[in-house]
Amino acid sequence: MKAVLDACVLYPTVLREILSGCASAGLYEPVFSERILTEWVRATVKLGPEAQVIAEAEAAAMRRAFPRAMTRAQPGLEARLLLPDPNDVHVLAVAIASHADVIVTFNAVDFPHHLLAEEGLKRRDPDGFLWEMWSHHPQVVGEVVAAVHATACRMAGQEFTLKSLLKRARLNRLAKAVAG
Repeated sequence: MKAVLDACVLYPTVLREILSGCASAGLYEPVFSERILTEWVRATVKLGPEAQVIAEAEAAAMRRAFPRAMTRAQPGLEARLLLPDPNDVHVLAVAIASHADVIVTFNAVDFPHHLLAEEGLKRRDPDGFLWEMWSHHPQVVGEVVAAVHATACRMAGQEFTLKSLLKRARLNRLAKAVAG
């Protein structure tokens, strides 16, 4: 399955790391564009210049880790597409151009199901997307989540529960499934 990762799901570190880990484990094929990565990096500006430098390095690491994920802009395709927010048309164009199956986003309002269905696409919120992967591959997703949890605790210099980490990442269903 090919999944376009919208900028809003790349911004939260824990979510991005879980999505990347599941892709690295071969559970799905990620898709993004330079514009999607740039939107994510620009969003970190509000966290300060150091955060933006870190995001730029992480975006470069994603390009290296998933070289087949990068899909070029499709201006001709974008011109024929309509969404409630014209600023999101590029995401839909990337999904169509890459023959993706799904767009993973928190942004339900601007990616209506009926408009995506016309293009043979679905929209999934990250929690549902990851929960579905967990339901088919619990051991693999569990290992990815455990590794992200360990890294987060180490980087924070403190222990916190897996459930609280996942809930802060807006992964409530996954938290309930994985952490009980």
